[in-house]
Amino acid sequence: MRRAFVIAASVTGGVLAYPVAGVVGGLIPSNAGWAPPERGITIYIESNGIHTGIVMPKLAAGVDWREDFPARDLVDPRYGALDHLSIGWGERNFYIGTPTWADLKPSVVLGAAVGSDETMVHVDHVPRPAPDGEVRRLVVRPAEYRRLAAYVRASLVPGGERHPGYFRYDVFYAAHGRYSAIHTCNAWVGNALRFAGIRVGAWTPFPGAVMRWFPRYG
Repeated sequence: MRRAFVIAASVTGGVLAYPVAGVVGGLIPSNAGWAPPERGITIYIESNGIHTGIVMPKLAAGVDWREDFPARDLVDPRYGALDHLSIGWGERNFYIGTPTWADLKPSVVLGAAVGSDETMVHVDHVPRPAPDGEVRRLVVRPAEYRRLAAYVRASLVPGGERHPGYFRYDVFYAAHGRYSAIHTCNAWVGNALRFAGIRVGAWTPFPGAVMRWFPRYG
């Protein structure tokens, strides 16, 4: 009984400590000395309340995303004419098996939290985002943009699986990386920004830990 109590207490303590650690990690700055340039490449960080993603122009700073994410991969290639991409990363079963929140199953959430080596990059072909409460706008230097692009490209499995998205303008691509409660979709966004040299939280498992670092757009 004592052993069972110790195990239960440890699990409970871990569950309770996780959100606190996530908030604290999101408050500690990485690249603390970074400041946006007066001129540069405009990118956006967006959130749906659960996931965050990075919205980038298809052509900027010598980066051409049209070769990585061609229009022919879309159900409707006409959306390939749009000039921005929204890019996120996450667990395969969670992504593909949850087209709407009504489809969310506890088993999928638990499986993702415990850990999964099956991950995917989700790419939407979109126009430039309009001002919105869940969108943040920031300006980065060309070199920072190229590092951000390098991080995204390193997450892709060359020649890997392509899976149709939820709509006619999005696609899933096989990705590298292990998803877990530590390395979440939001942590991936934070890691990408940190790798680029942009100021963001030291650990960003939750959307708020990412979004808080950037001013509202509009």
